[in-house]
Amino acid sequence: MAKAITNRSEDYSQWYIDIVKKAQLADNSAVRGCMVIKPYGFALWENMRDQLDTMFKETGHVNAYFPLFVPKSLFEAEEKNAEGFAKECAVVTHYRLKNNPDEAGKLMVDPEARLEEELVVRPTSEAIIWNTYRDWINSYRDLPLLINQWANVVRWEMRTRLFLRTAEFLWQEGHTAHATREEAIEETKRMQEVYATFAEEYMAMPVVRGVKSESERFAGADDTYTIEALMQDGKALQAGTSHFLGQNFAKAFEVKFLNENNQQEYVWATSWGVSTRLIGGLIMTHSDDAGLVLPPRLAPVQVVIVPIPKPVPEINEVAEKIMAELKAKGIRVEYDTDAKKRPGFKFAEHEMRGVPVRIGIGKRDLEKGVVEVARRDTKEKEQQPLGGVVEHVAQLLEDIQNNLYDRAVKFREEKTTSVDNFDDFKAVLEQEIPGFISAHWDGTAETEQKIKELTKATIRCIPNDAPEEDGVCVYSGKPSKRRVLFAKAY
Repeated sequence: MAKAITNRSEDYSQWYIDIVKKAQLADNSAVRGCMVIKPYGFALWENMRDQLDTMFKETGHVNAYFPLFVPKSLFEAEEKNAEGFAKECAVVTHYRLKNNPDEAGKLMVDPEARLEEELVVRPTSEAIIWNTYRDWINSYRDLPLLINQWANVVRWEMRTRLFLRTAEFLWQEGHTAHATREEAIEETKRMQEVYATFAEEYMAMPVVRGVKSESERFAGADDTYTIEALMQDGKALQAGTSHFLGQNFAKAFEVKFLNENNQQEYVWATSWGVSTRLIGGLIMTHSDDAGLVLPPRLAPVQVVIVPIPKPVPEINEVAEKIMAELKAKGIRVEYDTDAKKRPGFKFAEHEMRGVPVRIGIGKRDLEKGVVEVARRDTKEKEQQPLGGVVEHVAQLLEDIQNNLYDRAVKFREEKTTSVDNFDDFKAVLEQEIPGFISAHWDGTAETEQKIKELTKATIRCIPNDAPEEDGVCVYSGKPSKRRVLFAKAY
């Protein structure tokens, strides 16, 4: 923990890995491309999960659980979805190992234990869920069906990075069924807004709400609504998606209902999800060269109290009183009583872990009736009277939350550039921190693909609030009615 991390300006990728490991968030596992989420990292995920779960339930959703394994025939039933995930699938073919190892002592698959039908380890659950919904939905009285599941999924990635892209990751996936197209679209947009609200109010991460282009949308969806965030290296991160699936899955799995006129119709569907990738977004939005920076509303530990130089009865008495009062306000607080570490080491350790507020208590401070309060976001320190320290810290946590958001908004504004020709487009992308590019696009997949081939930039979204504006495509010169958002992305 004492060793400094790599500076962002030297090697952004290594800086990110250093933070993940030295802040004790996660580690690589014995399984290639998979991660071990450590207790501190999992506590962060639990806070994110619990808040999102509350927001889902407030919008009428309930939780359920569906199998990890999807029969290959079900997966193939929705062709676009199957094609979209084909290269990422892990497939189970056998169910038993031989009782006796070979001559080299290695366990072998029993060739006689081949499955009658191969099983896909879920990369997403539309197939297994819609096959189930067929039995659950009979009439309009069964609709809407609003279900979410917290689960793990497997997508066999070749290039992995902790939290951002791993072969197995944790997520939630909502799958809803509706009687009308309008109701399903309303649901899709509602969940996009739930994600955006969570990102901005809890993660302090500003996002652009928009719709994906046809080539970027979810396989099997009619429309994909997205929230896009900008990281400190000027790359975009897709932070959450909500898909209007039309009747595609209903038709693939014969999910029909009897409407109020006693006529059979296919249901209308949505799906939506966010994952542990959000932790990667949190790191890259706020952290600095000293380590992790966490927004107080999600931090596992919001306040840490450090005795100086070590815990003694008079310091313990004050610390425990402050802790009790902070806990009474619902603030997550920890008292670091480890006598084996010096205060300076503890300060660096808690700074690395991104604890928003640190309170230092020494004998001399107590004689003066004050304690030292340090904030992680700006690293400012100040002496605070003991009598008002709890109220001060409670307000400080809100100030830090707001400051992190405002700082991220300012960065995004500074790194969003409008361009009107392809030379300027390429020039922005050549900058050290390129950011978002707002430019006209002619709406064709051919132009989109050509821009991607030439620059590695993709259309992140067509912003929901993009005004109509006559212009010409930045690449083809053909007419365009609005600007879209381009960026290099994770």
